[in-house]
Amino acid sequence: MTFCTKDRKCILSHISVGRNALGALLPPTLRLTKIGESVEKHLLNSERAYPGLKIDAYTIMPNHVHILFTSPGETRGAPGASRPTALVSRMVAAIKRFSNRDAGMDLWQTSFYDHIIRDEADFLTKWNYIDTNPARWAEDEYFI
Repeated sequence: MTFCTKDRKCILSHISVGRNALGALLPPTLRLTKIGESVEKHLLNSERAYPGLKIDAYTIMPNHVHILFTSPGETRGAPGASRPTALVSRMVAAIKRFSNRDAGMDLWQTSFYDHIIRDEADFLTKWNYIDTNPARWAEDEYFI
């Protein structure tokens, strides 16, 4: 899942790239802002708020957030289990609401993008994308 800041303002983190003594590029460093720290806190609290939810990977980019998670009942649609889209909507709404409250302002665009993982290859592709997103920030579709 991905959701963006309002007007794609870069308020969640800073990404810097440095060089070592030999001039070779170092891996990028992602540093969360106070707002980004709030988002991370509420994102991680989701695992306690939604029993069975497991956050597999996430990254808080300067103006958007990526989260890869596994939810209870999502693969088989067990009777009585929430539909994945309902859980996603509740989780995103909670993260946005609580981080807005902490910041004292409206931080977010109204929508989000979600994708249901269909198999292990799809999972690994999404996990790799999230894991390497800071290194590709300058080429990111949300880069401003």
